[in-house]
Amino acid sequence: MASYTAEVNAIHKKFQAAVKRAKSKQSLNKAYSVHKKAHERLLKKHLREETAMINKAKKNLE
Repeated sequence: MASYTAEVNAIHKKFQAAVKRAKSKQSLNKAYSVHKKAHERLLKKHLREETAMINKAKKNLE
């Protein structure tokens, strides 16, 4: 699994490429929408992993 930062950089690289290719307002909006959804998925995954880590640490303290 790649690090969170590496995955964010990959998402931004794809977004920047899409913005450069865009030839209309609609394509810019679509690129942003795809970018935003990718961020939301990644953040949700990241927070789920951190929650699991915290819960595991709590169990070790009991």
